[in-house]
Amino acid sequence: MIQFAPDHMEIERRVEALLFAAAGPLSAAEIARRLPEGADVGGAISALRDRYQGRGVELECVADRWRFRTAPDLSFMMTEEREEPRRLSKAALETLAIIAYHQPCTRAEIESVRGVSLSKGTLDLLLEMGFVKLKGRRRTPGRPVTYATADRFLEHFGLSNLYDLPGVQEMKAAGLLDLSIPVGFEVPDPSRASDDDDAPLLPGEEEAPEFAQDFVAEDS
Repeated sequence: MIQFAPDHMEIERRVEALLFAAAGPLSAAEIARRLPEGADVGGAISALRDRYQGRGVELECVADRWRFRTAPDLSFMMTEEREEPRRLSKAALETLAIIAYHQPCTRAEIESVRGVSLSKGTLDLLLEMGFVKLKGRRRTPGRPVTYATADRFLEHFGLSNLYDLPGVQEMKAAGLLDLSIPVGFEVPDPSRASDDDDAPLLPGEEEAPEFAQDFVAEDS
């Protein structure tokens, strides 16, 4: 019996079903593994994105993975007042921004950019919340641990990838940067995260450090 390969509309239906049923965002490769060989996953995703544009739910890309979400202008319907157990302090937000733009970077490099010492609880909080991950060890004396942003960071801020972070000029225009930009400040380059400058972590080092008790402690 001759079997015909599914046409484009059928592939689109299958991709749509997978994205609706998935517990989390799916990459194109993860979708392709569930479809017939040679299926045009990119074309199906593009067609679905156009079809759902302006609808109550829309298709978006987060950390190079795809998911359906409520249209941003309808988010007010889904909100409710609730107590937020943890909030990022000003020091934590500054630290997260430095890591995003300078990654992979060490604790000492973060302190150099901020100009003040960093409390233990600040990095521990970012690690526990999943915004930051341990990247490796710098091949320098002391082999300090380096930090980089994790997918949770991209998800939380609705970024497809690091290239979506605002550039220096955009941040200046928004009043987020003054004229005294730290030496070495630059727009992120995702390819740096795969450089060979850092040595991989050894078994057991992937675990986050013990967390401090005061997660919202401010440092100067």
